Amino acid sequence: MCNDDLKRTLTLPDSISIVAGSMIGSGIFLVSADISRQVGSAFLLLLVWILAGFVSYCGAVAYGELATNIPDEGGQYMYLKKIFNDKLAFLFGWTTFLVIQSGTIAAICVAFIKFASLLIPFLADGNMIFQYGALHLSYQQLFGIITIFVLTFINSRGVEAGIITQNIFTVTKVLGIIGIIFCGIFFGMNWDIITANFAPSTISFHMSDIAKISTATVGALFASISWNNITFVAGEIKEPEKNVKKALKIGVGAVILLYVLVNIIYVVSTPISAIQNAPGDIVAAVSIGEMFGTIGKKIIAVIIMISAFGAANGMVLAGARVYYKMAKDKLFFRFLAIINRKTKVPVNSLWFQCAWIALLILWGNYTQLLDFVIFASLIFYVITMIGIFIYRKKFPKEEQKLRIKSFYAITFIVIATYIIGCLAVFKPTYTLPGLLITIAGLPVYFMWNKAKNKARINRIKNSNMTNPNK
Repeated sequence: MCNDDLKRTLTLPDSISIVAGSMIGSGIFLVSADISRQVGSAFLLLLVWILAGFVSYCGAVAYGELATNIPDEGGQYMYLKKIFNDKLAFLFGWTTFLVIQSGTIAAICVAFIKFASLLIPFLADGNMIFQYGALHLSYQQLFGIITIFVLTFINSRGVEAGIITQNIFTVTKVLGIIGIIFCGIFFGMNWDIITANFAPSTISFHMSDIAKISTATVGALFASISWNNITFVAGEIKEPEKNVKKALKIGVGAVILLYVLVNIIYVVSTPISAIQNAPGDIVAAVSIGEMFGTIGKKIIAVIIMISAFGAANGMVLAGARVYYKMAKDKLFFRFLAIINRKTKVPVNSLWFQCAWIALLILWGNYTQLLDFVIFASLIFYVITMIGIFIYRKKFPKEEQKLRIKSFYAITFIVIATYIIGCLAVFKPTYTLPGLLITIAGLPVYFMWNKAKNKARINRIKNSNMTNPNK
């Protein structure tokens, strides 16, 4: 083991694969049901996805400026560190480790197994291996843990193994989604359903709908906003100052287009009431089931499994790099900064992340934690966007290799801030717990910072004792 630098091996296509692969999980197949229940119409359902796509694209394009000017490993963590301070960067990394990244991966792994249960019945929810009082272990939990172990093992073998897996699953699930779109166009369009879903009374828009749309947009945003993962692996991308920006624009743009088209297929092939009441919220299964019956539902289960596995792989690969960078900065466990001499990946960070995700799967309440952290996560995105303007003022122009039109960052800041405000007012259960999770990192930061300063003072004392004439 050694502390050598990460190896730059990822190309532009690899980077696009990480962006698209991390974004496309199980959300696109599930969250439309909840969104449609909140907004009440097919028209507003599409509007929510278009708005979420627009916000995500603006954010991704704006991030291109930071990715070009600060092409360091750790991505968003480093943006916050360089523009603001260590404290804010640590709070981002802390929240990312505790819930945002790890909790999302845990949820995706269990979603992968839940859809596998449609093909393998003994994996069904509620089937227990053992249960003793509050202690229990289900087949879903066991195979969820096996899934995260397999993903971590793949990525521990080297970035090449991780990216080959990522590319295979990204291409496969994109082809699967395109297949859904083509099936919907040629076999699913139903004029009676279209007429009913888009009756004149359902396509009206009132000012009172704005807050409703804003809160409903959260689900669509978090099915598409994980594009920041590509910034975490900037230390392993060839020419990151060019390729991260391009990967964000191409990857996010392509995924948003697919998302909107899939939702159009939903509403032209399936009554809005069926979307709202889809069993298990699996809207895609309802829509394809209308076209091809039971076999269609099984095909959707396989597509979602592929999609979930690929998304989890991309997030496993990327997330470990944040904790590795924090450890290099002596703001997290030092052993996480170790790079394997042979594979050139932060193996300790990968397995540490794996252990925490496994605990979240065993605990079983990670999905509630995800709800809590939505608020704090959006705040970090907004702070990072504001950082673009601070960076322009703080650093000399010769260090600024790229300046994106301010429209993109300002648009993201305004819309995301409004969504944050709506969540605070209309869904307070999302806000306070999320803030508490983040704020809980403050005493941890001071503890680590104190230990770092103490170690530095000791090194200076030892150096002076060794070289008294220095």
